[in-house]
Amino acid sequence: MSPRSHSQISLTVEVGDALTFNADVLALKYAQALYGVDEAVAGLLFSDDDDLTSLLPKVSGFRLLSSRGVIAAKNVLFVGVKPLRQFEYQEIREFGRKVLISLAGAAPDTIDLCLTIHGSGYGLDETEAFESEVAGLLDAIKSGDFPEGLRRITILERNVARADRLRNVLARLLPSGLIEIGREGGIKELGQKATERLRSVGHDSEDKQHIFVAMPFAEDMDDIFHYGIQGAVNAAGFLCERADLSAFTGDVMEWVKKRIESSSLVIADLSNANPNVYLEVGYAWGCGRPTVLLCRDATELKFDVKSQRCLVYRKIKDLEQALRTELANLRDRLVN
Repeated sequence: MSPRSHSQISLTVEVGDALTFNADVLALKYAQALYGVDEAVAGLLFSDDDDLTSLLPKVSGFRLLSSRGVIAAKNVLFVGVKPLRQFEYQEIREFGRKVLISLAGAAPDTIDLCLTIHGSGYGLDETEAFESEVAGLLDAIKSGDFPEGLRRITILERNVARADRLRNVLARLLPSGLIEIGREGGIKELGQKATERLRSVGHDSEDKQHIFVAMPFAEDMDDIFHYGIQGAVNAAGFLCERADLSAFTGDVMEWVKKRIESSSLVIADLSNANPNVYLEVGYAWGCGRPTVLLCRDATELKFDVKSQRCLVYRKIKDLEQALRTELANLRDRLVN
C-alpha cells in the first residue's frame, strides 16, 4: 500500500438532489430492479429500447458510466446488490465498501464522491441503516481500498428533517467530519465509542431486537413516526422499522410478514382506520406478537379493536412520552 498524498477525507450529509449535485461520481445501488434515484438516473442514461438487465450489474458487480452531461455528476457508478427486500443492514454496509473498492480500480482520480441514503426510505431503522453505510465506507478506507485522489464524500438526502437527524448521528461518529488517513494509509484511531459502534453495525444488526411499526407511510405521518415513535423505540434499545408499501415490487406482504414475525413488538397507529394497518395488526395477533395500539381519536377505532387498550394522543410530544413509559414497562418482558 503506497503512502497517500493527503491526510483527510471529509464526510458530510447534505440536503440535495442527486441529479443536480456536482461531483466526480454519483454512486447508486442497482437492486436488480430500479427504484427512486437510480430509476431516474437510468431513465436519463438509457433509452427505452435498451435492455437494462444486460447493461446494469448483477449482484456484487459494478458498472461505471459517463453521465454525458444528463446529470450534474460527471460519472455514475452502479453497484449491483441483492433485491430490495433482501437489501438490509449487512448489505448496506457491503454496498458502502464496494463503492470505494470499485472506484479504487476504475476511477482512482475521483476527488468528489456522492451517494444517497439507503434503507430508511423503505422501512429499515434510520440510524442503523445510515451507520451501516458509513461503516462500509470506513471499511474500505481502513484497508486502503479507495481512490488515491479522494477528498470528499457527500451523502445526499432530499428530506431536510432526515438530513438534520443524520447529521447528528454522523457528528457522534466523526465530530470533526473528517476521516484522518495515516501516513501509510488506513484510518487513524476514532473515538472508543465510535470504534465499537462501527465495528458491529451492519454485521450483527439482524440479531438485534426490533419493533415493527404499522402505520400509513404518508407525509402527514412522518413527524409522528420520527419524533413520536422512533425516538422512544430507539431509547428503549430496539431497532425501529416500518414498511413503505410503495417502495417494493412483487409480494410486499411477504416482507411485512417477515418483519412482524421476527419483531419483539408491533406498534400500530390506527388513526384514519387505514386497512393495511388493521391487516398488519391482525397478522401480529395471529402469530402471537404483542401489540401497542395508538390513535389520535378513539371514535375512529373499528369494532374489532374497541375492546383493546389504546394510547390516545393529541400532541407528538405526549405520544413520545407515553410510549417511552409503555416500552419501559414492557422491556423486561420483551427482552427475555
